[in-house]
Amino acid sequence: MNKCELSNSVKSSLDQYFKDLDGEPPHALYDMVLGCVEKPLLEYTLEYAAGNQSKAAEILGLNRNTLRKKMQQYKIG
Repeated sequence: MNKCELSNSVKSSLDQYFKDLDGEPPHALYDMVLGCVEKPLLEYTLEYAAGNQSKAAEILGLNRNTLRKKMQQYKIG
C-alpha cells in the first residue's frame, strides 16, 4: 500500500465516522484518529523489527526514547 492508498483509507474511514455521528458534533477528532492509528503502527513495527526497539525506532523515524515513551503511553510491551 502506498501513501496515497493509506490516505484514501483514512478519508474513507472519516467519511463513515461523520455519517455515523448522525448530526452529533464531533469531539477531539485529532486525538481519536492518532489513538486509532498510532498504537497499531507501533505494535506492528515492533513486531516487524522482532521486538528490537532501536530498529523499530529507526524504521519509524523516531528517537528510541520517543518510541519508549509512546510504548508506555499505549501500554505496549
